[in-house]
Amino acid sequence: MVAWTTQWANEADTQTFARRLAECPAIVNSSLSLQGDLGAGKTTLVRHILRALGVQGRIKSPTYAVVEPHTVDVCEHLPHRAPLSVWHFDFYRFNDPREWEDAGFRELFASPGLKLVEWPDRAAGYLPPMDAHIHLQAAPMNDAFPADDADTPRQVTVTPLSPTGEQLLAALQT
Repeated sequence: MVAWTTQWANEADTQTFARRLAECPAIVNSSLSLQGDLGAGKTTLVRHILRALGVQGRIKSPTYAVVEPHTVDVCEHLPHRAPLSVWHFDFYRFNDPREWEDAGFRELFASPGLKLVEWPDRAAGYLPPMDAHIHLQAAPMNDAFPADDADTPRQVTVTPLSPTGEQLLAALQT
């Protein structure tokens, strides 16, 4: 499966990318790994995906809790506009393999719904196969782009790893 690379000039581009993902019916039962350095924009992308899907209320980072559950009350992609379960994982602080079982992560990944996984490498060996990897990298800085705001350009690479990932990639490329 072939990777696809694009550029985001600003946060509006991040929002457009998220909306295209959210508009794809394959999103409802997919697992996406989000990779990149601290500050690359992973959590910002997740927030935009959740908003595009219709999540209301505060969306916080799961850095300390490891996982934050969300519900889309009415999902246009599900039969009868049923609710969609979404789990946002952040394995940055994950360091105890017992936590995987104790927290019920195996069951969460086995259940239907969308899983968004930051720092997947920290849970390597435990995670099930992902549908796509999304790698974010801040673009090299120059005088035209400040380095300390959400509008710093990003290079984004999407690698589909399954037929679901291929569908998501196709939605991004339209």
